[in-house]
Amino acid sequence: MVNHITYQFEYEDRIPVAFIGAGGHSYRNVYPSFQYAPVDLRAVCDIDAKRAQDYARQFGAARSYSNHHEMLEKEKPEAVFIVTSYAEDGRVQATDLALDCLEAGVHVWMEKPTAASVTEIRQLQKASVAANRFVMTGLKKIFTPAMERTKQIISSPEFGDVSSVTVRYPQSLPPFEQRHDLRAMRGFLDHIYHPGAVLHYLMGEVSRFSYEWEPVSGGTTASLRFASGAIGTLNLAAGSSATSPLERVEVIGQGANIVVDNSVRLTYYRRGARLGYGRSPSYVVDEEHAPLRWEPEFSLGQLYNKNLFYLGYVPEILHFCDSVRTDTAPTKGTLDDALAIMRLFEAYRTVPAGTAVDLPLDEKLPDQPDAD
Repeated sequence: MVNHITYQFEYEDRIPVAFIGAGGHSYRNVYPSFQYAPVDLRAVCDIDAKRAQDYARQFGAARSYSNHHEMLEKEKPEAVFIVTSYAEDGRVQATDLALDCLEAGVHVWMEKPTAASVTEIRQLQKASVAANRFVMTGLKKIFTPAMERTKQIISSPEFGDVSSVTVRYPQSLPPFEQRHDLRAMRGFLDHIYHPGAVLHYLMGEVSRFSYEWEPVSGGTTASLRFASGAIGTLNLAAGSSATSPLERVEVIGQGANIVVDNSVRLTYYRRGARLGYGRSPSYVVDEEHAPLRWEPEFSLGQLYNKNLFYLGYVPEILHFCDSVRTDTAPTKGTLDDALAIMRLFEAYRTVPAGTAVDLPLDEKLPDQPDAD
């Protein structure tokens, strides 16, 4: 957990980096995060040369390119950030770009989704080992202050063994007959990385999986068994209002539970409170057992009130930069994390509703063919 922020200009040694992608998301969230990271942005690349030039000027890069191979050859960066979109067939553009960067001997930070199949994640893992360079995916949810504190609390003896988890996230799943087509699965692929990352970070591997699907909004409720023995539900609550809190996570321990609402409001219901049924005149328990609550105050111009921090963007980039500077593989946002999420994605994609399966699915079976 990051407790002190150093501004970019305060770092004596900065990592020479390049950036592939000049879109709206990167403009709002990724490039601005460099203000707080030890990076020296040397070049920006985008297939739209004018846009690449504009971004380079805006964010302080000396040069711009429209061809990433040329940029990698001329700039020879130590690391590359990739924030791109999807190919016409629904595949993730960043997957092949990351492979090119690894071949050039460059560390890679890439925005989610990492890939569109387990097979592609395996390909990235193999290339990463061969190049002796690592790949990190921007799994921002597991870098939020609220989620990092949640992980710390549920790992403590006071919380007890985790028994169950509930995650609610608004996302629609297409009808089963459309799921062979990655173009129809684009929205689902783009967003399953958020609840999938949270589940894997807090609970570990999913060992058993089933779900029910409703056809009106495409919502699903999945039943999960984890390798630890704990159980859980993943409610992909399509149909919820755009004005409601986006998501909720609740983890149950032994006489304790913790709730994260909307990624920023964290409530820890501690162990030990006693309210005798029918005899307790007050709900105000002793302070040593009272719930604890954290949330930003959103009034002062503090870093913790910036969405770049409470949404996890700056912390995840700092984690990557620390890995590059120390030549130590990242421990979060790893290709193993991405593999766990892709296994969940492929289960939704290939398993009919109402069918319980053990995970991981047999990876020796060929992937479903994509639609032409």
